[in-house]
Amino acid sequence: MSEFLVIPRHAHDQLVSKAYQSRGFTADEAAEGAKLAAEAARHGIRTHHALKALHLDHLFGSAAGGCTPGAEIEVLPTRFAASERWNANKKLGQSVAYRAINRAIELADEYGIAQIAVDNAFHYLWGGGYVMEAAERGYFAYTNCTSALAEVVPFGGKFPTLGTNPHSWGIPTTEANGFPIVIDWATSTVAMGRVQALKREGKQLPPGAAVDANGQPTTDPDKVASLLPFGAHKGYGLSLINELFAALIGGSLPTLRGRKFPDGEKNTPAFYFQVIHPEALSGGDFACGRNQRDNLKAVIADILGHGNETSMLPGQIEADARKRSDAAGGLLFTAAEVAEFHELAAELGLPAWDIATLPRA
Repeated sequence: MSEFLVIPRHAHDQLVSKAYQSRGFTADEAAEGAKLAAEAARHGIRTHHALKALHLDHLFGSAAGGCTPGAEIEVLPTRFAASERWNANKKLGQSVAYRAINRAIELADEYGIAQIAVDNAFHYLWGGGYVMEAAERGYFAYTNCTSALAEVVPFGGKFPTLGTNPHSWGIPTTEANGFPIVIDWATSTVAMGRVQALKREGKQLPPGAAVDANGQPTTDPDKVASLLPFGAHKGYGLSLINELFAALIGGSLPTLRGRKFPDGEKNTPAFYFQVIHPEALSGGDFACGRNQRDNLKAVIADILGHGNETSMLPGQIEADARKRSDAAGGLLFTAAEVAEFHELAAELGLPAWDIATLPRA
């Protein structure tokens, strides 16, 4: 038996959109939530597809007051033409992120570089999806966010005071190597979505990724209480960057996010987006008469040369997963994942997918 079942994209999007709308989200928000979930699955991001998104919404979002269906984004005044400040008013994070990346592209077209700072947000799930989309359109893009919950112990500490706090970069290299380079990671050794995925599949965590309720190392996903930063002090420093960005934007104490909080405090994540037009980076003095595009290609070729031909560029795994999904004609899910989708369908009063008729990839 093969590893994956192939779910038609329209069937996936219909179910996920219905789930969001059943929770009060608008048709536009539901479509954006389904789009990000589908793109995550299409690119092999098993930690941040629809099951994670809807679970996150249930725990911290529309069911808990952390996300407000139908909320409107408020663009706040600023004296900086290439910068915008947004109050998301707890709008669905995926909707906010898609709007922010598109707005930043518009501003970068005019000013060369743009940034959007977002306060009072709800987690946007897979940051790589937004910067990848910008990179495919020819722009350099970056985003970071604070997580919905503080569940990472700082280096040298014992109590979780940080989020998994991802960083995501998208670099427009499609013409140079066939796909955009996307550097996207949680600053914890594994994302909490990875813990949930391993639990679903009955697998163990890698050593050094998590601790139990007593602060002892564990590889059992059922015993995970907190996560550890990757690379010890290095991952801790990168995670800290997100918390400090959020502090400057308006985010409050990380240990309050996703939890009850005292009067006057806040418990919402913050987002930061930056988009750069490639022309704004060009110094115009490329060796051997190369232009910017050719120079980018030459640098990548040099890095992967000299016996490094088997090395992998960031984004290669995702690009390969996308090709596999597209060749299969749908989104690839394990049997355990499909079983959870069937539970969701039952909750909504919808028929389950007919496994007997589903292709396998």
